[in-house]
Amino acid sequence: MRFDVITLFPELFSSFLTTGINRKAFESGLVEVHLINPRDFAEGNYRRIDDRSYGGGPGMVMMAEPLSRCVEFVRSSRADSPQVILFSPIGKQINQVCVTEWSQTNGAILLCGRYEGLDQRFIDKYVDTQISLGDFVLSGGEIPAMAFLDAIARIQPGVLNDQESYEFDSFSSVIDGLLDCPSYTRPQDWRGMQVPDVLLSGNHEQIDRWRQEQRLLLTVRNRPELVAIARAGGQISALDEAFLNRIAPDKCGQTKI
Repeated sequence: MRFDVITLFPELFSSFLTTGINRKAFESGLVEVHLINPRDFAEGNYRRIDDRSYGGGPGMVMMAEPLSRCVEFVRSSRADSPQVILFSPIGKQINQVCVTEWSQTNGAILLCGRYEGLDQRFIDKYVDTQISLGDFVLSGGEIPAMAFLDAIARIQPGVLNDQESYEFDSFSSVIDGLLDCPSYTRPQDWRGMQVPDVLLSGNHEQIDRWRQEQRLLLTVRNRPELVAIARAGGQISALDEAFLNRIAPDKCGQTKI
């Protein structure tokens, strides 16, 4: 798959694409990433990419023409017809379902905005999807773009050493969309805190049940709405329901524990 990232700061991606486990996906071309600077498509000696907002107000607005030339250039270099994704606070908040769906496509054009935003006429004409990282403000779309690419790269076959590593992640719809359980490693006794006995028992059936109950407990405490979604999807077993009835008798996931 191929992602063309339109950004005024392509240098921000240098370390991201060559560091960590996900570099396998980027360096192998499994997830192909191209960086394009829209300033290269601006006119004049200063390659101006932004201007004042009509109607007044603080900040500058990215101009439609350089951005449109940039998108058209990218489209002409691809054999497919990729969607244009804009990272924006008005977009739908990204989640694991969204990541999984995009990981099964041929890719997209990722547009990283800056300043006070983009000329709305460009958005109306070119942008297919808007995605948000969350309800907070960043200086630009580069960090959301990296988060999006990182989430997609890590679930590509062969990137992680163990395929189950992502299948059992928090929010994974492969399981049930709940939060992941706690993890422990050596030493067995760390500063007086012990690894739970069940994890040392060698009884894999009991270990699996303990982990599932921990997932339910963490989720109902911190993200109770995920339990409701799992229930609606038929992903909560009778055994899980019995456990939930003990820790949250109202069955709504709202009881504080």
